[in-house]
Amino acid sequence: MFHIFCIILCCVFSALSASHPDEVKELPGLNFPLNYKHYSGYLNATEGRHLHYWFVESQRSPSTDPVVLWLNGGPGCSSLEGFLGELGPLHVSADGKSLYNNTYSWNRVANVLFLEAPAGVGFSYADNKKYSTDDDSVSYDNYVALQHFFEKFPEFKKNDFYITGESYGGIYIPTLSVRVLTGPANINFKGFAIGNGFLDGTNLTNAIVFFAYFHGLIGPQLWKSLAQNCCGGHASQETCNFVGDISKECQMAVSEVTYIVDGSGLNVYNLYSDCAQSQDINSRYLVDKRNMLRYLPKPVKGYKFSEDPPCVDSSNLRKYLNQPAVRQALHIPSHVQDWDICSLDVEIGYKRIYNTMRPQILQLIGSGKLRGLIYNGDVDMACNFLGDEWFAYNLGLKVTKEFTPWKFNKQIAGFVKSYGRLTFLTIKGSGHMKKAIKAAS
Repeated sequence: MFHIFCIILCCVFSALSASHPDEVKELPGLNFPLNYKHYSGYLNATEGRHLHYWFVESQRSPSTDPVVLWLNGGPGCSSLEGFLGELGPLHVSADGKSLYNNTYSWNRVANVLFLEAPAGVGFSYADNKKYSTDDDSVSYDNYVALQHFFEKFPEFKKNDFYITGESYGGIYIPTLSVRVLTGPANINFKGFAIGNGFLDGTNLTNAIVFFAYFHGLIGPQLWKSLAQNCCGGHASQETCNFVGDISKECQMAVSEVTYIVDGSGLNVYNLYSDCAQSQDINSRYLVDKRNMLRYLPKPVKGYKFSEDPPCVDSSNLRKYLNQPAVRQALHIPSHVQDWDICSLDVEIGYKRIYNTMRPQILQLIGSGKLRGLIYNGDVDMACNFLGDEWFAYNLGLKVTKEFTPWKFNKQIAGFVKSYGRLTFLTIKGSGHMKKAIKAAS
């Protein structure tokens, strides 16, 4: 009997000590100890699509801290940029070989799941290698993948769950949130947060012109022409329209704005930062700029959209992630494509169904079950604060706290306005990506 008891006891201890098959044990370029576990592998979506994830446990209390999903946008750009360049605990050095600690990582207070979606982005793939998709297909694949995540990690099902992201995540997040809210999956869903989000294409495009003028990019003569030809003589949010069915005179004036924003070498992610001297072909900058300028009239005849230099250099991430030893450590199969910051196959084959997320946000907030946050770095042009501020205001929700400063370390860090369960917040001096780090601090 004693012998049998010892065998049972050994089996129990063995089961308790067994590691998760997706746990990352060693990582090239990591030369300091970690006080948290992390995992990399695949979540199954629909029809043979496999979404790569990287999950980091909280540094504080994994068993009780919330689980936060992070999605980068594009569409077609990788959430590993969010991990390794924005809010993740490990960042890649400029040489593309070593890692360093990010002291502002979100996993200081939360378990964070970084998901590369849709299939074709980063290390995610489809068995048939067909990557044409649309907003609804992406949200459903992400919903199915989330269910697989909680099957792999059932111990986290009891934790509060939040959906977050940036840029075209302004479409990804509300559409996925509606599925989680209304679907049959048992997920402890508590809220969402959208950073510099593409929430309404018309609002954002109109706001680019105002953003440019009030940041000193448009001279008085051009502004007068815009006001006269696009705004009925008086420029305001209510009277101006710079997109769609506009007069030839308005189109000519707005095309000059397009040239200033696109052709003058400005950093659309952070007006006050320099552009990186990069030769990235699949630069996230180029993907987002095409998205941002989609609804603006094209510049004057003969003008070609600038393609060099991209303002964001992701070559260090590409160099690091495509090392064979790194791929092996992250459990990436050999048949999976090389990692890139954005997938042109996905971007080219992507069908945009929604121009606004107004119905989705109203449904989510109207449920009375969720809290929402829309936050913006205030020097980003790509998905600028003004367009998202207009979006939040135009929802028609009751204001429960007027626009007021918020502080960090006794300094004004931005401004905040509350509409009951929905909050709009700006982050002073922050751009499109870096605000993710500052918000976490």
